[in-house]
Amino acid sequence: MNFSKITESESLYTNLENKSICQILTDINNEDKKVALAVEKCIPDIEKLVTALVERMKKGGRLFYIGAGTSGRLGVLDASEIPPTFGAPKSWVIGIIAGGDNALRNPVEAAEDKTDNGWNELKAFNITNLDTVVGIAASGTTPYVIGALNKCRDNGVLTASISCNPNSPVSQSADIAIEAIVGPEYVTGSTRMKSGTAQKMILNMITTSTMIKLDRVKGNRMINMQLSNAKLVDRGVKMIQNEFDIDYNEAEKLLKKYKSVKNVIDFLNDKA
Repeated sequence: MNFSKITESESLYTNLENKSICQILTDINNEDKKVALAVEKCIPDIEKLVTALVERMKKGGRLFYIGAGTSGRLGVLDASEIPPTFGAPKSWVIGIIAGGDNALRNPVEAAEDKTDNGWNELKAFNITNLDTVVGIAASGTTPYVIGALNKCRDNGVLTASISCNPNSPVSQSADIAIEAIVGPEYVTGSTRMKSGTAQKMILNMITTSTMIKLDRVKGNRMINMQLSNAKLVDRGVKMIQNEFDIDYNEAEKLLKKYKSVKNVIDFLNDKA
């Protein structure tokens, strides 16, 4: 199958160093406007993934993200935000990056070339065929990610990929291939830009829609969020007030007693 590495193709702009700051910012913004449109074209494949993911997670399965460099960091970031946002156990969504935690802050570039490491790291989590593994690779050629997905498929684990080149090797290694074709980067080959933005948008879509379907949201509110600071406690109190006709102080007392907005809502509904 024909494979075109658009992520490495020449920028549509040149002589960047001679442009004014305003022109640089305007050009970048104009390129960023293309990202949402590219992601929109991926919705059918994202839907296919989320549909399967929800069904599997209801049976105890987990979601794993695996990637290298910027792609790996984005996966770890999205996974780390699930417990505070939705009150879900940290074991539900797990991000793995080539080179380990050190790679979150420092480049560990050679780690992405090690084909067997991804699968070995997944095995450390006792991965099963109820789990789902999403490989993230802007170029679609990262050996670390491709090796992990191939091993997952060999072992009956559902796989998906998120990339920014059409018909890439990582797509061929995934059961569900999500390809956000955002075009050349403003700075040639700098996939931390449009490609990274597209990946972040898709990750947001995957986990947010999954958590909604796993009953972690009511109406449009994060009723299971962790009450980790004063701002979130205040938000939780106001959610309770919005749901029931009670004053702020009473809502705050109930929230402190029952520890989550959902628990308070369940208590007051049962009481009624």
